[in-house]
Amino acid sequence: MKRALLALLVGCCLPVLADEPYSGLDIDNFDRTVRPQDDLFLHVNGRWLLSTEIPADKSNYGSFTQLDDEARENIRLIIEEAVEQSATSNDPITQKVGDFYRSYMDEETISTRGIKPLAGMLETARQMQSAEDVLRFFATAGITGVGGPVGFFIGVDDRNSSRYVVHLIQSGLTLPDRDYYLSDREDHAAARKALKIYIDRLFELAGIAAPEEAAEMIIQLERSLAEIQWSRTEMRNAEKRYNLYAVEDLPKLSAKLPWNVFLEASGVPDVAEVNVVTPSYFERLMEVGENAGLETWILYAQYRVLDSAAEYLPKEFADASFELHDRAISGVPEQKPRWKRAVDATSGAGAGDFGVLGEPLGQLYVRRHFPPESRRRMQELVNNLMQAYESSLQDLPWMTQATRAKALEKLSKITPKIGYPDQWRDFSELEIRAGDLLGNIARSRRFEHFYQVNRLNDAVNRDEWGMTPQTVNAYYNPSLNEIVFPAAILQPPFFDATADDAVNYGGIGAVIGHEISHGFDDEGSKYDGDGNLKNWWTEEDRKSFEELTSRLIAQFAAYEPLPGQKLNGKLTLGENIADLSGMSIALKAYLISLGDKGGKDLDGYTPTQRYFLGWSQIWRRKYRDDEMARRLLIDPHSPSAYRANGPVTNLDAFHTAFGVKPGDKLWKPPAERIRIW
Repeated sequence: MKRALLALLVGCCLPVLADEPYSGLDIDNFDRTVRPQDDLFLHVNGRWLLSTEIPADKSNYGSFTQLDDEARENIRLIIEEAVEQSATSNDPITQKVGDFYRSYMDEETISTRGIKPLAGMLETARQMQSAEDVLRFFATAGITGVGGPVGFFIGVDDRNSSRYVVHLIQSGLTLPDRDYYLSDREDHAAARKALKIYIDRLFELAGIAAPEEAAEMIIQLERSLAEIQWSRTEMRNAEKRYNLYAVEDLPKLSAKLPWNVFLEASGVPDVAEVNVVTPSYFERLMEVGENAGLETWILYAQYRVLDSAAEYLPKEFADASFELHDRAISGVPEQKPRWKRAVDATSGAGAGDFGVLGEPLGQLYVRRHFPPESRRRMQELVNNLMQAYESSLQDLPWMTQATRAKALEKLSKITPKIGYPDQWRDFSELEIRAGDLLGNIARSRRFEHFYQVNRLNDAVNRDEWGMTPQTVNAYYNPSLNEIVFPAAILQPPFFDATADDAVNYGGIGAVIGHEISHGFDDEGSKYDGDGNLKNWWTEEDRKSFEELTSRLIAQFAAYEPLPGQKLNGKLTLGENIADLSGMSIALKAYLISLGDKGGKDLDGYTPTQRYFLGWSQIWRRKYRDDEMARRLLIDPHSPSAYRANGPVTNLDAFHTAFGVKPGDKLWKPPAERIRIW
């Protein structure tokens, strides 16, 4: 893509001056004492890492969080204008946004009301007398966001992507992963201690008797739930997650579990089939429930009500929630200012979090920060990557023609989505009231729950998005075979309209390649071009693929981000495949874009070198140790340093560009380099 064309990709562009080429590299933060042949991540980001402190209200900080902060500031301005206009505006979005934000910032009313809005739900929990009551309570409370032992959601049927189906899944833990309950590690023991303090504090604030004894009983129940749950690695297996049952056959899985009571209370009394994602968990859930006893479930239910609402309750509750969920688990020393929490609650705090009014706010965000021309230019870049991927598929030495034809068919069916949805959801039925924060939260969650339930009789909506436009991220959805790039990620260092092509291809180009490659990673490759979980491989090719991916597992499993804590190569495999393949494809697309012109050196680096430097630049990030430990357990992404350095060791072009040779730390012998897609 030409630089003049790139200049049109985002709306607020500086002029591109032909006599003053700009590479897009932040060379002032390069650490020249570290050779790129030894550590590409530190070479590019070393001085930034030394000079940057993680903000006190964050668990980590880097390129993504910097852009997220900028997006939050932009959203804040939009919200504050809505607050000023909501009383007189005829725009329903402005009214809802303004009134919700005001309700969050109205600490006086929140303090005055205390936990009174929860009184009915807490009393219902105290009155439970049977297993049916327990399941009914958690199904009903779950509609308004209260967590419990059974997770419920509506999603696309993995083997029939034209319809939606109910999914039931393991749930019920407060701490991030089952290992926090089962491991003897010092940090996990500390987290359990913090959980006990938290439960004790919530019960004390709520006036519930014997809080210390209650905390012990609740933690033991959560430990029992953890013991029967699947691991994160097991949960990645799409085939094992698909277990479609006729509702009438659910008693064969667990005869004592009151399935119909739960489904009716969840708002789907007439559903005929459900996908039980983790069947072995449900086989043993009633045993856990009976061993715990009704008294424990009553205490646990009250605790889950308080925990789900703590952020929106008076300051003492919100502070207690912060102490556990942020300080104890992720090492964050300081709570976010209230305005930031209010913006996050309104707009969404990250990938997959829509907030209360995330999509309506997205409409306002797009109007200001993502003009239509930006979307069109991004589409051209996506097309370049798709063409490069097609070329790469044609050249794979390990794949037979039969599988290659299916792979090319799937690639041709990938749907790119750029910037924002073509169709915005209708939020007119969502009632938002100033001065009623807990009510707004409950009505929002109920609105979302029944929006999902009502889709069960509809065809799958292929225009829908799983992120808001203001989210700094991107994703691939295997059930819809789509790649999605929200507006907010299309900024430096991922994309800079004034920078040279090499760095943009190493940034947003590699991100595009990454998302395309998810359609062909170890799990995405199990879905066909229509989004159905269906084997389109020959046995020979799948065996070759798994041999290659096993080598990538071994490579990343050798990395040790914290002393004694190595990466889980199986958990991170899908993302590592996407990084490696995305980089390879984006570089190919960049070289194709150069044609026979070649490229000029800038900042002392060749075009291909700048491509790799641009890649490393987007992974600039620092973590607190507690946050790193948490991510090593639950995050399918490798930590940033390994995303920068790990893939490049497998690329011939990296070795050639920087003259990497035996003895250099990033050297890998040609025969050991892994090429998958």
